Amino acid sequence: MPRISGWQFAAGILIAAIAGTPVSADTAMADSPVVVELFTSQGCSSCPPADANLIKVSDRADVLALSFGVTYWDYLGWEDTFARPEFTERQMVYERPLGHAGAFTPQIVVNGRKDVIGHNLGELQELIDAEAAARAMEVAPIIAVKDNRIEIGVGTAPARSADIWLVQYDPRITEVPVARGENRRRVLPIKNTVRALTRLGGWNGVAVTLDLPPMPEGLTGAILVQLPLGGEIITAAKL
Repeated sequence: MPRISGWQFAAGILIAAIAGTPVSADTAMADSPVVVELFTSQGCSSCPPADANLIKVSDRADVLALSFGVTYWDYLGWEDTFARPEFTERQMVYERPLGHAGAFTPQIVVNGRKDVIGHNLGELQELIDAEAAARAMEVAPIIAVKDNRIEIGVGTAPARSADIWLVQYDPRITEVPVARGENRRRVLPIKNTVRALTRLGGWNGVAVTLDLPPMPEGLTGAILVQLPLGGEIITAAKL
């Protein structure tokens, strides 16, 4: 993803100075990745192609790829080993803003603003590229991590306070053998599986500092600053 332009950098320094929040050059130049959320199920026969495409785009430096297991296909005979009710709920709240009557799998939501089914890698990459270009034209609040604390910088105040989410996920490819259901006798490779989603606090345009919980062994994390009720992801950072 392109880095912040010179005028954006200067504006960030000026805003931070007015707010009394110091900003280093390294922090001010940090990129906000395009957040790609796949809602999937190990019990869904149409999901493996989207799982594979998420793995492919996860190698992009300008992408934060996340795989959320949902629970509503568990009745088909196989309970998704990574699914959680809160991940299902996260997908559900996206549907009305995105113009859908209900949830479905596979679904890929990009920056909380647009979605695709995810079977077509070219279509997914085009959407990511468009969102990366849009991000390059925006001045997003800066996210920094210092001494186990997360700092969200100043920015334009949203109409409603945004949520600050901590996402904990496994960056490795996990091979999941499925014994029953639609994908029985298949071994599904899944990457960046989300294990926990925790709301740390809110952001209303004013700089805020919050404690960062310890990261379980084998997991990595990311921060999302997102408008409520399935809204746009204003900015994000990989930890």
